[in-house]
Amino acid sequence: MLKKLICTAMLCLSSIAAFAHDYTLGDITIDHPWARATPPKAMNAGVFMLLTSQSGDQLIAVSSEIANKTEVHEMKMVDGVMKMRPLPAGLTLTPQQTVKLVPGSFHIMLLGIKQALKENDAFPLTLTFAKAGKITVNVKVQAMTDLTADTPKHGHN
Repeated sequence: MLKKLICTAMLCLSSIAAFAHDYTLGDITIDHPWARATPPKAMNAGVFMLLTSQSGDQLIAVSSEIANKTEVHEMKMVDGVMKMRPLPAGLTLTPQQTVKLVPGSFHIMLLGIKQALKENDAFPLTLTFAKAGKITVNVKVQAMTDLTADTPKHGHN
C-alpha cells in the first residue's frame, strides 16, 4: 500500500513538473511560456512568455524539435498596417524591465510545425541568451479560444 502511495505521489509531482511555468537562468526569469492550440493543418505557431533580466541580456536564438525553423519575431503597426518581421539580432532585455512576448508584439515563431499543437500538451523550447547561456523550458499549449492566455497565470490549473 505504501509503495502504491509513493508511486502515485511521484506521478503527481512529475506531471506538475511537466507544466512548470517559471524558470530562472542566472539573473533572467522566464515566466509562463505558452502557445495556443492550432488547427490540424496549421503550418506555424507562436510562443509567448515574459522575460526579465536584472542586469540586461539578449535573447539571441531559439530552437524546438517540433518545428523546422524557430525565430524571434516582432509585430508592430507601420503606416496603419500590422507587419511581422524576424529579429535576426535577437531581442534585447533591458536591465530590470520585463519584455512581454505576447500576441501582436514580440513572440517566438515556430515555422513548419510538425504536428498540430493540442490543448494541455507541452513541448520543449530552448532559449539562448548572450550572457546567461541556454535553458530549455516546457511550453504549455492552451486553448485556441483562451482569451485570458495573453496574461500569465499563477496558480496554474
